[in-house]
Amino acid sequence: MMDPTKAEPILLDRAAAYEKLRDPAFDPGTGSVLLVDKPKGWTSFDVVAFVRGRMRVRKVGHCGTLDPMATGLLILCLGPATRLAEHYQAETKKYLATIRFGATTPSDDADTEPDAHFPVAHLNEESVVAAMTTFLGETLQTPPMYSARKVGGQRLYKLARRGEEVERQPRPVTIYEFTPVAFRLPDELDASVVCSKGTYIRTLARDLGTALDTGAHLTALRRSQSGSFSVDSALSIDDIRTLRPRDDE
Repeated sequence: MMDPTKAEPILLDRAAAYEKLRDPAFDPGTGSVLLVDKPKGWTSFDVVAFVRGRMRVRKVGHCGTLDPMATGLLILCLGPATRLAEHYQAETKKYLATIRFGATTPSDDADTEPDAHFPVAHLNEESVVAAMTTFLGETLQTPPMYSARKVGGQRLYKLARRGEEVERQPRPVTIYEFTPVAFRLPDELDASVVCSKGTYIRTLARDLGTALDTGAHLTALRRSQSGSFSVDSALSIDDIRTLRPRDDE
């Protein structure tokens, strides 16, 4: 008899989910990979809890955290498929990021208010592109204080909310692509980023500002791809609500 923990998971992308999830006899907890388009304002764990309740699956794990401000592709592994979470999490990611120049924030994004302001009149397309190319390849990146990483057994964001800052060890990441999509200088830049697991796009925005002798932070972020999976094939939260309604609705 085949071990169910070793069976190939069922991919619940937009094409398959509409057929599978409408079938009351289908149990996604037998081992599924669900592609979700995370909305702004939801944490990755909010999405996990929502899917756990809707699918009535106890074991659900996500493959790569998205900050509350970010939107886009979140891969969820259900039931025995959680054994594959590390595999999917290790895949290359692609993002569309909006970077605002002239100010830094404690969280390196728009979820906190600016704490310092800088001149931007010297910025031009040529200097921005030149600075972006310096980040290509393997580089060391210091995790932001507002992150879920642990130092001394404590989550960094919990320390940050108490006004504490601790030393963080830089970690190697790889930036495969960092290119402009649209310029709105001297204030903003839309950029495409292709990077390795563990890359903080907020930190990349902050470091780009430093390289350009100004401040910078992230104002929008969307994950469009992870490995071979695209957000175009993902289900929205409303899709999941429709396909798996609760009895009390």
